[in-house]
Amino acid sequence: MDLSGKTAVVCGSTQGIGWAAASHLAGLGARIILLARNEQKLQQAHSQLPGKVNHGYAVADFSNPNHVQDAIQGIVEEETVHILINNTGGPAGGPIVEADIDAFRATFEQHLVCNQILAQSVLPGMKAAGYGRIINVISTSVKQPLPNLGVSNTIRGAVASWAKTWANEVGVHGITVNNVLPGATNTARLDQIIENKSAKTNTSSDAIREQMANAVPMKRTGNPEEVGRAIAFLASPSASYISGVNLPVDGGRTSSL
Repeated sequence: MDLSGKTAVVCGSTQGIGWAAASHLAGLGARIILLARNEQKLQQAHSQLPGKVNHGYAVADFSNPNHVQDAIQGIVEEETVHILINNTGGPAGGPIVEADIDAFRATFEQHLVCNQILAQSVLPGMKAAGYGRIINVISTSVKQPLPNLGVSNTIRGAVASWAKTWANEVGVHGITVNNVLPGATNTARLDQIIENKSAKTNTSSDAIREQMANAVPMKRTGNPEEVGRAIAFLASPSASYISGVNLPVDGGRTSSL
């Protein structure tokens, strides 16, 4: 599980699952480059990263693929990226029959197009190093679509297929590509989903949170640190023969195998 000498770019890494992943990777010895849109939050997160190496950060707004392209180009011109964690916030909830066409386009760009830009940019360095880990934080909806998340279900499924295709093509270079599928996890995203559902159903937030917990065999929602540890494992040499998989980290909630 030693990642000394490895550099990891972690997207959406100022809070939640992204921050947990960055912290765990840094704890294993990796140099972390945080990537997010808010520079003030990036600076704060950067100052809190563990480890003795010199971490870094770059600003990129994932709603604009050109920003992401500029940011990652600046990084790969300076160093080899061995680990890429694709992670960005999901779209607003709502039934698919009411979804605006622009919401599909924007989410496709924010998730799949930006993932493609990042992966293509880091690939040459990974190939030269003979070591690469591309890990995408998606959702359990790729195995079992979730109610009232029409746009998210659609685009997350596309990202999962994208990742499997990448895994098939780059495995020969010693590069693995995997997806981590968080279930109900205590993040700002979950709070937003709960508040939206509370407003629409006239049910208290606490009651909805309890319902979510009871739907999980472990009878609780997850913590970002638990997802972060799964990401860190897949990024490590210990996961060298695991590629092209969708790994639910959901306390057993997903009904499918």
